[in-house]
Amino acid sequence: MPPEPVRRTYKYRFYPTSIQEVELSRTFGCVRLVYNKALHIRSEAWHTERRRIGYHKTSALLTSWKKTEELAFLNEVSSVPLQQALRHLQSGFVAFWQGRTKYPRFKSKRKSRASAEYTRSAFNFRNGQLRLAKMTEPLTIVWSRPLPEGAEPTTITVSRDSAGRWFVCLLMEDRSVKPLPYTTRTVGLDIGLTSLVTLSNGEKISNPKHESRDRKRLAFAQRRLARKTRGSRNRIKARRKVARINARISDQRTDYLHKLTTRLVRENQTIVVEDLNVRGMLKNHKLARAISDASWYQLRYMLDYKCRWYGRELVTVDRWFPSTKICSICWHKYDERLPLTIRE
Repeated sequence: MPPEPVRRTYKYRFYPTSIQEVELSRTFGCVRLVYNKALHIRSEAWHTERRRIGYHKTSALLTSWKKTEELAFLNEVSSVPLQQALRHLQSGFVAFWQGRTKYPRFKSKRKSRASAEYTRSAFNFRNGQLRLAKMTEPLTIVWSRPLPEGAEPTTITVSRDSAGRWFVCLLMEDRSVKPLPYTTRTVGLDIGLTSLVTLSNGEKISNPKHESRDRKRLAFAQRRLARKTRGSRNRIKARRKVARINARISDQRTDYLHKLTTRLVRENQTIVVEDLNVRGMLKNHKLARAISDASWYQLRYMLDYKCRWYGRELVTVDRWFPSTKICSICWHKYDERLPLTIRE
């Protein structure tokens, strides 16, 4: 029996032409406008009339917006990313109603991620060339790794980060992901700051502290940004410099965590981790920067989906279980509070 396909995203960098850059920037702006306008209408209808407006109503409103003289420019871009923006807004409201996230927020031109999502009807992928709707030339993509054989993308997401880099994400069903051979090895993970991970077999994996290594460069760039005049071209250049340093730190951290989690999943059948309240721990201002740099949540997230992909088991220990206060040999529980100076 063939393995069940895994929905997997492949991310690549591409370099748009000047015409493509203008078209994509216009699409990003239209997506942001439609999202914010629909969010405003839905929020106002609820606060004033206690009336809920769903996706189908906002989709009909989008059609009427395009017919007005004020918003006629929405017809110049592909309609699919605009519809997808309304679907994402609906998903945000559903997550809010279920108590999983906060109330949807408006998209900011400067702070929000600039992106547009295209479904099958709005792109053409053939012979390694990707053409988006409303564009005649294919995107110049750097294929840094091969795509799975026989797989076709179902969704394309084009984005631009704050450092000015362009990326394209291809969502496809990958049948090449198969469960790893069974092993009897089990390992427990103690996540920390001095050592990023301490394994139950005694091995300690160091914390690379990517942010602290580039802290001086980042602080210098931020000071230069603070001295620039608002709205000037020099301020835009300084902001781009800060964004590049942050992007470098983020890329290094993600690469390190991918290598670490892949190794743990390949070597062990069962992985045991503690369910930490990372959001609550970030309120400790003395440790917030170090915790954010360690990226505990991302580590746990990678272990979760990789264990599901490769047939491993991830066991999560309740956050209130006093594992730190219990001796692993005699099982004696230490009742008093343990200071951070005690390491063993």
